[in-house]
Amino acid sequence: MTKKPEIQLLAVLITCHNRKEKTLICLNSLYSCFLPDNYSFDVFLVDDGSTDGTGEAVKKHYPLVNLIQGNGNLYWAGGMRIAWEIALKENRYNSFLLLNDDVILADSCLRNLYRTHNFSIQKTKKVGIYVGTTADCKNGQVSYGGHIITQNWLIMRSKLLNPSNQPQQCHFANGNILWICGDVVNKIGIFSIKFTHGIADFDYTLTAHKHKVPLWVAPDICGFCSNDHGNSWQSMKAPLKDRIAYLKSPKGLAFKEYLYFIKKKFPFFYPYSFVMLLLKTLFPFIWDRLK
Repeated sequence: MTKKPEIQLLAVLITCHNRKEKTLICLNSLYSCFLPDNYSFDVFLVDDGSTDGTGEAVKKHYPLVNLIQGNGNLYWAGGMRIAWEIALKENRYNSFLLLNDDVILADSCLRNLYRTHNFSIQKTKKVGIYVGTTADCKNGQVSYGGHIITQNWLIMRSKLLNPSNQPQQCHFANGNILWICGDVVNKIGIFSIKFTHGIADFDYTLTAHKHKVPLWVAPDICGFCSNDHGNSWQSMKAPLKDRIAYLKSPKGLAFKEYLYFIKKKFPFFYPYSFVMLLLKTLFPFIWDRLK
């Protein structure tokens, strides 16, 4: 009698704040995905102080979700760290899927990521990190995914990859859809506490790349998500105190955290980055005119 393969457990990590409708749509798309054979998943969702009834709605419609209440000051990276830490304490998950709550997953997303997992083992004999590419809901253009570094000297430049019909390697990635194998977590840990909101996913995947962890962009579009970051500066019309606040804000330019990241990962790019952040704050009319 053939022994059934052991069930592989995936922990899905999400953090949210006051986006009830988007969070519910995201969860619906997750539970509608085709699962790879012998896989099962649990969801760990941090509701970071939502006041729009997100937590209550999740409890009602998805009672199996492990709902974790935040204090409203966790931001994205902080919320993801807490979800990750709680999942790790259970000591039973083979892999972790980081998922933004504004992503609508394609039905084939998990199968594409698992296909990439098998591809990595076949090609490199190693498990790794697998990136799901998202497309803009309105125009179909690629919005988030895996990036390759095209220039790394006094100025660092990178390119967001379009997915193909085969997995392709990248240097770093967005955390909108990010499958991370347990062995990778055992090797490099989870998100750094140095980051409050953004940057944590870039830092983590660059760290993985440095440690020779394979980073693969999964085939095809894995989900839909609009790039809602907007301009990376505030207009000259905004008062200087507001522009300075934006410079320091975790949801703005995150001045200290961004420069820490650049100094750590791209030290030659540090002087350029420092000057550009100040120029965007003090003289944003340059970008107002050019962009």
